[in-house]
Amino acid sequence: QLQLVGSGGGLVQSGGSLRLSCAASGFTLDYSAIGWFRQAPGKEREGVSCISSSGGSTNYADSVKGRFTISRDIAKNTVYLQMNSLKPEDTAVYYCAGAPTCYSGQPVTDFGSWSQGTLVTVSS
Repeated sequence: QLQLVGSGGGLVQSGGSLRLSCAASGFTLDYSAIGWFRQAPGKEREGVSCISSSGGSTNYADSVKGRFTISRDIAKNTVYLQMNSLKPEDTAVYYCAGAPTCYSGQPVTDFGSWSQGTLVTVSS
């Protein structure tokens, strides 16, 4: 059974950092791109970042470029999202999901096996 479990959310002050984790089971990261998404209250779910199945390609939303870094640990079968210089507008529920490929502007509907959400709250 393919499963992704997200964790690492919390409350942080503006300018602070958090690291989210997305642990995969039932498949290995070598066979799936993994994306991070977020959904703020009253807004649509949006893509934040994605890493390819080879790990050699990453993509970021313009709003997080230079602040967020996606990475993975094959041995732990886990993808991370390091979030630095957090802003109140980063407040949202964050999800991870899998897809065969990863590219800029990719539709959210390409992704499946969604994790449960993890809440990130950035106070001003």
